[in-house]
Amino acid sequence: MKRRMSLFMTALLFLFLVACGKTTTSGNGGDEIKIGAIFSASGGAAPLGKPEMETVKMLVKQWNEQGGINGKKIKLIAYDDKSDQNEAVLSAKKLIEQDNVTAIIGGTTSGNSLAMIPQIEKAGIPYISLAASKQIVNPSDGSSRHWTFKTAQGDNIVIQKLLSFLKEKGWLNVAWLNVANAYGTSGHEEFVHYAPEYGVKAVIEEEFEATVDDAKAMLTKVKKANPQAIIVWGTAQESAVVTKNIRQLGIAAPIVESHGIGTKSFIDLAGEAANDVWFPAGRILVADQLPDSDPQKETLLKYKQDFEKAYGYGPTTFGGHAWDAFHLLANAIKEGGTEKEKIRSALENTRKFIGISGVFHMSKDDHTGLDADSLVMVQIQDGKFVLAEQ
Repeated sequence: MKRRMSLFMTALLFLFLVACGKTTTSGNGGDEIKIGAIFSASGGAAPLGKPEMETVKMLVKQWNEQGGINGKKIKLIAYDDKSDQNEAVLSAKKLIEQDNVTAIIGGTTSGNSLAMIPQIEKAGIPYISLAASKQIVNPSDGSSRHWTFKTAQGDNIVIQKLLSFLKEKGWLNVAWLNVANAYGTSGHEEFVHYAPEYGVKAVIEEEFEATVDDAKAMLTKVKKANPQAIIVWGTAQESAVVTKNIRQLGIAAPIVESHGIGTKSFIDLAGEAANDVWFPAGRILVADQLPDSDPQKETLLKYKQDFEKAYGYGPTTFGGHAWDAFHLLANAIKEGGTEKEKIRSALENTRKFIGISGVFHMSKDDHTGLDADSLVMVQIQDGKFVLAEQ
């Protein structure tokens, strides 16, 4: 009797351990696939991060309603880093060590993305950033980027699009103003590198803080330099302050900005000062103005329709970066399963993927996969985004 009871208890213990193993499944198997996400849904970068967070939540819901990935439901574990690098690093650590996710998408800003990369690379987790800095995938210090990809056009590509536009307009003597963070510094480095090729020269260069609330002192010096155009390289919140101040000081020079203002929030913050601002951006902001022959148009309009239905306002360039990251990752998991190296390899071999930010062609040497053709010039007119040229 005792032997029979012992066998029975052993069997119960085995079943209990099996059940526990199933309910505590890691990101690499079981009945669900854990995807980690980190966005700046609040704080200074919220105009970028909030639509990113909303986009991914919408997509997870859509995919799960259609059966998930390879029959497994997606479990999204998403954190708001509050636009803070330390919070981003802690969130990445939690996703890797506690949540045991299969892959990570996010990193709204260049600074936060760069701060997270060392621990992600060390852990061997496929990671897709949504930020712009070329350093994210092509670091100047030669550090590893085996696991790191990104969906935002690199600032090296955007700068060349911007410089080509300036050359076309004949605005060759410019003022260069950038936000004093990783995004601004990276943009400035690319400007210095490429400007001579286009015959563009900075007659004055200045920095402003991401928390700027009045840039008039800096802009008084800019006005004296009498540039043919003013380049403002920042994101929506701080760039709106600088743009308003330019108009308030009566500076007549045209304003050309970075793709970091590609959200309606910039127009809301800058008000009438946003009118006539030019900037390079992906096509989502002007999707309905594209010719039917554009290969992205159908995909762009579907995302626009879905997002507006879900949230009651239009999508942004930044939400588009999240749409791309999620689909690139989901497709890689469909192809390679949940084994991390196979996901990484599938990402690296992505070809002709029609996304929101462009048509992606990744390779071993290019973990972004976009070129200047992914960008168009946009102008703000009467509070709306207008396609300036194809």
